[in-house]
Amino acid sequence: MPEFGKLIVFGTGLIGGSFALALKEAGAVEEVVGFGRTPATLRVAQQLGVIDRAGINPTHEIEEADIVLVATPVAQMPEIFSRIGPYLGPNTIVTDGGSTKGDVVAAARAALGDRINQFVPAHPIAGAENSGPGAARWDLYQGKKVVVTPLPENSDDSLDRIKRAWSLCGADIYELTPEMHDRVFAAVSHLPHLLSFALVHDLAVRADAELFFTFAASGFRDFTRIAASHPEMWRDICLANREALLGELDSYRAQLDDLRLALARNDGERLEEVFGVARQARRNWAGD
Repeated sequence: MPEFGKLIVFGTGLIGGSFALALKEAGAVEEVVGFGRTPATLRVAQQLGVIDRAGINPTHEIEEADIVLVATPVAQMPEIFSRIGPYLGPNTIVTDGGSTKGDVVAAARAALGDRINQFVPAHPIAGAENSGPGAARWDLYQGKKVVVTPLPENSDDSLDRIKRAWSLCGADIYELTPEMHDRVFAAVSHLPHLLSFALVHDLAVRADAELFFTFAASGFRDFTRIAASHPEMWRDICLANREALLGELDSYRAQLDDLRLALARNDGERLEEVFGVARQARRNWAGD
């Protein structure tokens, strides 16, 4: 018998759709019901086998669900929590795939009230530039990290069930507090996206933009790959984690000011020092 009966997914694209496909591939779920913003998207998700059927009314589905995954942009999550909160069954566990946690946890607390113990926040570190049901892959989470940020109210059983679900997707499970999660990802994920968007935008709005893009090569392609990501999603992430992101942006600006001063002073020694530290840190991280 599959470990989970009904899985409900809000957002059947890359994150939610891949979660559903992975659990199906593992034989770990009996039925997947999808909710989305447009019937057309849900039809595609069903045609591709991401979901078994499209849900019509959450009030008729939620109570019997084992797991509810909210995999929408984070700005949409408060409304979804409000819709499903009154109808959660006693054994239903809600989790999410949001890239920020402080705002998502606050929204869940406001909407779920004394049922907050049934919400186990999570963040799969497996993003890509593509979106929609067509981007979903059963193997997306193989060998990837999933950060679970449990709440004090979560029972051991609820936490174990969500960890087990992500493990069945092939993921490696880590734990952080919601606060530490947002601090870490402001630095290693949200800031790089902001910088990548900024660089491409700077070139794109120039009168001779076509000339620059003509000669952009592999270094530019590697650095700006994430600028092809979904604008709405990253708008929501940046605003949701703006306090931590502002701090990281200020720190980065100080680094740029330091490098600018070195250039202005023709200080090659300082440039080489910074580049050397960065190179070694990058090679240590990448295992080169």
